[in-house]
Amino acid sequence: MDEHLEFKPFGVTAFALAAIGWGGLYLVITMTLPFVWSRWGFFALLLMALTGTALPVVYYLHQRFPTEPPAESNVIIRQATWVGVYGATLAWLQLGRLVTLYIILGLAGGLIAAEYFIRIREKASRRPPVIHDDDSS
Repeated sequence: MDEHLEFKPFGVTAFALAAIGWGGLYLVITMTLPFVWSRWGFFALLLMALTGTALPVVYYLHQRFPTEPPAESNVIIRQATWVGVYGATLAWLQLGRLVTLYIILGLAGGLIAAEYFIRIREKASRRPPVIHDDDSS
């Protein structure tokens, strides 16, 4: 069974997230002072911008390297969201000057491991379809 996901819903979502995220980041950086609410806005908009930018890339990678069973739309969106979470977390850690090579690699490894275990769980919970032979005719 060839389940091919169309790009159109992902493209609309990616464009909206990227446009709002990057546009909002521009406004926050150029027109606000670094107070609490503008910092929170910065991180929320950064998450949106990175997720929207990563969504087409993640979609392409899933089309180029298909898995068995094929990735559903929630998997593609979740993996793009991991990219946004990763970037926003690194930006937040940079405020306290806590970013080192070990933190960068450890956080990436932890998020990759979390996604790996989620995918294993999804594959394990799948059940093959039950086909009933109707010979009572």
